[in-house]
Amino acid sequence: MSVKVEQLTKVYGTQKAIDQISFEAKKGEVLGFLGPNGAGKTTTMKILTGFIPPTEGSAEVCGLSVLEEPIAVRQKIGYLPEHNPLYKDMYVKEYLRFVAGMYQLSKPKDRIAEMVEMTGLEREQHKPIGALSKGYRQRVGLAQAMLHDPEVLILDEPTSGLDPNQLAEIRALIKKVGQEKTVIFSTHIMQEVQAICDRVIIIRQGQLVANDTIDQLGTRVESGSIVTLNLQQLVKEKALLAIEGVKGVKAIGERRWELQAKKGVDIRPAVFHHAVEQKWVILEMVQSQLSVEDVFMKLTN
Repeated sequence: MSVKVEQLTKVYGTQKAIDQISFEAKKGEVLGFLGPNGAGKTTTMKILTGFIPPTEGSAEVCGLSVLEEPIAVRQKIGYLPEHNPLYKDMYVKEYLRFVAGMYQLSKPKDRIAEMVEMTGLEREQHKPIGALSKGYRQRVGLAQAMLHDPEVLILDEPTSGLDPNQLAEIRALIKKVGQEKTVIFSTHIMQEVQAICDRVIIIRQGQLVANDTIDQLGTRVESGSIVTLNLQQLVKEKALLAIEGVKGVKAIGERRWELQAKKGVDIRPAVFHHAVEQKWVILEMVQSQLSVEDVFMKLTN
């Protein structure tokens, strides 16, 4: 595993910022790290990058202990914090040369040119950072995070301040990078999670409340899937409630119904067999899962 966290805890005075959270992230995976403000996301990221020590528990990056080998860990990680710390008086390429010097890159000129192209900074590379828009400053932050070709990329709100076109470009870039590296990605924009992430972790008040793939995330809440059913015949609600696995029924038209399944149950086969027995004609049957936003709200409220 590229990142392995076990029973990680951080205490500030009497407050637990994170409370015994455990998770893993592997190579070729984009892991969405979600939670409301103050849930402990940034604290966890700072521990993984070696900025602050944990109170208890352990964290490893590429098999290296964050506590015992912090310098080696930082060489494996690219980090874009929520508040992007840039030298605004420096020019874009000057700043990237400065970062390349810290990492002692063997061919800094070629790598800087590659990052400038990858992050779409060609037209802005000769400008001072302080003259750039917030969106382009985020691109500079992404370029410096990836400059030394790290194995793990940790991004805290990386799309903050981007316009819709820039959002699409950066999302595509993160998705592409995630095919070869481990990406841990924090955001409050649920559409980004749906579009980019392979797996999602949700924390609330410092505790992990979900760790699953996008497809399976809906099973974490009590509500099951919803099946929209359109029948040729008029039927009664009682007849639909008799179907195995159906938890609730709601009429949305004269012959259209919403059937709520019990948690973890796919009711479509039972609906089909029941319809055959009752000689109903099914004109339409569509199953919809809870969105990431729905699950997030149910788990964090």
